[in-house]
Amino acid sequence: MKSVKAISIFIFLSIFLFALELQAQTNTYTADNGNGTYTNPISFEDIPDPAMVRAGDDYYLTSSTMHIMPGLPIWHSKDLVNWKLINYAFDRFDLGPEFRFEPDPTENNRRDMYGRGIWAPAFVYHKGMFYIFANVNRHTVQIFQTDNPAGKWKHHVMKRGLHDLGVFFDDDDKKYVVWGAGTITLAELNNDLTDIKPETQKTIATGVGEGSHVYKIDGKYVIIWAVPGATTPMQCGIADKIEGPYEVRVVSEKDHQGYLKGLTLHQGGIIQTPLGEWWGYSMQDRDGIGRMTNLAPVTWQEGFPYFGLPGNLTKTPRTWIKPDMGKPAEPITPAMPRSDNFDNPKPGIQWGWNHLPDDSKWSLTENPGKLRLHSLPAENFWYAKNTLTQKAIGPDSYASVSIDASALKEGDIAGLALLTSPYAWLGIEKTGKDYQLTMYKQAVQSRRPGTAEKAEDNKYTVKLNSPHIRLKVHTDFVADVARFSYNAGDGGMYYPIGETVPLHFTMATFQGIRYALFHFNTQGINGGYADFDDFTVEETYPHGFRSIPYAKTVLFKNKAENASFLTIQGMDEFFVDYCKQGRVALRANDGSFVSVDPSGTVSLKKGKPDTQETFQWIELDDGSVALLSLATNRYLTVAKGNINALTDIPAPDRKDGVSFDYVEY
Repeated sequence: MKSVKAISIFIFLSIFLFALELQAQTNTYTADNGNGTYTNPISFEDIPDPAMVRAGDDYYLTSSTMHIMPGLPIWHSKDLVNWKLINYAFDRFDLGPEFRFEPDPTENNRRDMYGRGIWAPAFVYHKGMFYIFANVNRHTVQIFQTDNPAGKWKHHVMKRGLHDLGVFFDDDDKKYVVWGAGTITLAELNNDLTDIKPETQKTIATGVGEGSHVYKIDGKYVIIWAVPGATTPMQCGIADKIEGPYEVRVVSEKDHQGYLKGLTLHQGGIIQTPLGEWWGYSMQDRDGIGRMTNLAPVTWQEGFPYFGLPGNLTKTPRTWIKPDMGKPAEPITPAMPRSDNFDNPKPGIQWGWNHLPDDSKWSLTENPGKLRLHSLPAENFWYAKNTLTQKAIGPDSYASVSIDASALKEGDIAGLALLTSPYAWLGIEKTGKDYQLTMYKQAVQSRRPGTAEKAEDNKYTVKLNSPHIRLKVHTDFVADVARFSYNAGDGGMYYPIGETVPLHFTMATFQGIRYALFHFNTQGINGGYADFDDFTVEETYPHGFRSIPYAKTVLFKNKAENASFLTIQGMDEFFVDYCKQGRVALRANDGSFVSVDPSGTVSLKKGKPDTQETFQWIELDDGSVALLSLATNRYLTVAKGNINALTDIPAPDRKDGVSFDYVEY
C-alpha cells in the first residue's frame, strides 16, 4: 500500500498539472481544452456547409452565409482546432431587388432572400491560388478568387447554376465540377472558369448524396457525399478514374455524439496534415444554435476514410486528441470578438447585415463610440432594413446593449432581437410624447409580403420614464429557450419581460439564431435615429459545465438505472487519477484500477495504470459524463447489472447506461 506521504504528493501533482492545463483558457468558448485535446464543435455557433483547404501549414475554412452581408467568411487555423475569423470573400453582393428588400417582378414580387443566397460553397487551393465556388438560388455560380485569403477577393460569374457543387483541380491542371443530389454529374470546366465543357458532361454516380467534396489520394479519386437530412449518414465513393465507376461506402452513420436530440453529423469532407494524419470535418444540426462544424479523427480501413477510431468506425468522439502538427501547440485562440463598444469606424468582423444595408442610414462616426441606426419604413421586424446581426454563441449566453432612444420619432421602434422565424424582439417604441418598452413574440413563422403582424402574436408593454435603457436576452441552447429582460437605470437590476421564446432551426432563414440590433418605422416614413452602445456577450459555460474532478473521490450515478451508482466488484467509490490529455484512471479504495480488456470486459486490476486502465473523459451536451475506454475506443456501459466497454456512442435519451452524473466528496 502506498504511504500517506506518497499519496499526498500524487494528489498535489495532479492538482498542479491540471491547473497548468487551465492557465491558457479564455472567457469565451474555444474547442481547445488546453490539455492536448479538443471538444466539438470547433466553435459553438452556426458554421454550416463547411469547406476546408490546406496551404502548407495553414488551414482555411469557409461556409454558407445565405442572406447576410458580408458573406463567405474566411477562417484561419494552424491546428484544425483553434480557428479565427480573418476575412470575408465579399463585403456587398447585389444580384437583384430582393437582396435589398425590394419587390422582384421576376419572382412574383417576392422581396427578400431569406433562406436563399450564398450556400454550400466549394473551396479549392491550387498552385498558390484560392477559389470559392458558390451557387445562388435563381442565379448562377459565383466564383471568388485570391492569392491571399486575408486580402481582396476577385469576383466573377459562371454562365449556369450547379446544385451543391464540388470542384477539383487535377494534377494535369484539368478542372472538374461535380454537382447534384442522388444523381451526380461530372463535367470539365473551361480554362477561364466561366462554364463547363458540354461535351464532357456525364453521370458518374446514382443513389448517393449531395454536397460533393472531391479529392485525389494516392492516385484514387475520392468523393464525400452528404445524404440530405438531419439524421442521415455520409457516404464516400472511390474510383480509379474521376468519371468512375465508384465503389460507395458509408463513412459516418448515426453519428450524433450523444446530442440530446439525436441529430447526426453530415455534410463535410476530409483533410490531411503535413505529417500525414487525416481528419474529417462535418456539420451537425443543433436546432436553435444552427449547424455547427465538428472535427473527427479519420481511420483508413480497406481503402476508405472512416470518421472515428479503430474499433469504433463511423462515430466521432466529442472529445479527442488534437491533430499532431509536429510543432509546439498553438495558443488557444477565440474565434472572434463577441462584444463591441462601437469605437471603430466600421462594424467588427463578427457583425453582418441582414440583407444589403442602406449605407446612408447608419453610422459609427456621427456620434463616435455609438452605432447610430436611422429608421427606415417597414411593416415589421422581418423587413427592417439596416438590421445589424451576429451569430449567437452557445451553449448558454447573454447578449445586452444600451440604447439612447431620445431621437426616435412617432412610429419608430428600436431594440434587440432574435433573428429567426418566428422572431422575437425587445424594443423601445415612440408613441406621441411617450416611450414604451415592448417585448414582441411572433406566434407563427414570419409572413411574406403584404401581410401584417397578427393579433395572435404576443405583445408585452411597459411604460418608460426615460428613453435610455439597457436590453438583454438570455439564450440557452441546451433547453433551446430564450428570455428577454431590461434595466431601466435603477442599478444593476434586470427585470424579465414577456414569456420564454422557443429556439429552433428554421428553413425560413436556413440559419441559426442571430442577435440583431434594429430600428424601423411602422408609419411608412423615415423616422429618427437610435444610438446603440456597449454591446456585450457573456458566456455562462465557456469551458464546459464542470472541470474534470482530478484528485477527488467520486460516485458515478448511472442515469439509466434509477440513479444507481457504478459498482465494480463491490467497489463504488473511485479516486480520479490524473492522466495527460484530459484522461483519467479510476482507482478503487483498495488501490486497484478500473480495467478494460480488448474484449470489452470490465474488472478491477492492481498495478500501475496503462492503456486498459485509461479513459477519455467526455462531457456531453447536458453536462453528463461518458467514459471512452482507450482499450476498445468504446464507452463504459452499465446495462441491467452488466458492465462492459462496448457501446459505440452515448444514447440521446441517456437510457443506455453510458451517461453518468457524479458526486464529488
